[in-house]
Amino acid sequence: MDYADPNHPSQKYHERSHGESFFKLARNYLHSDSLYLFDEPEAALSPQRQLSLLAEIYEYAKNGSQFIIVTHSPILLGIPGARIYCFDDTIIHSCSYEETEAYQVMKMFINNKDDMLRWLLSDV
Repeated sequence: MDYADPNHPSQKYHERSHGESFFKLARNYLHSDSLYLFDEPEAALSPQRQLSLLAEIYEYAKNGSQFIIVTHSPILLGIPGARIYCFDDTIIHSCSYEETEAYQVMKMFINNKDDMLRWLLSDV
């Protein structure tokens, strides 16, 4: 607010939740033919907003932008046409969406929630 002026009005990020302010910031500053480096952008976003961000990234990528994204989000890993590199071994390697740990863990939890919770929360 202190830096706002008639030519640069406040976007009032401070009046939004962390996730909503991040999403608004991303929407305001993404452009075609640009390079973006994102480090875990999902940290502030609900699953619904992650889907919205996925759509935004996809549109800008179609218009010439490039994105390097470090993420644990199975949603963001699902961006069509993305090249995925895994850092889970000593050697960085290309992998498929289904090979990512984020996808495998989420799938395992969703498909076996009760068993997973029993195992995780047992007093063994």
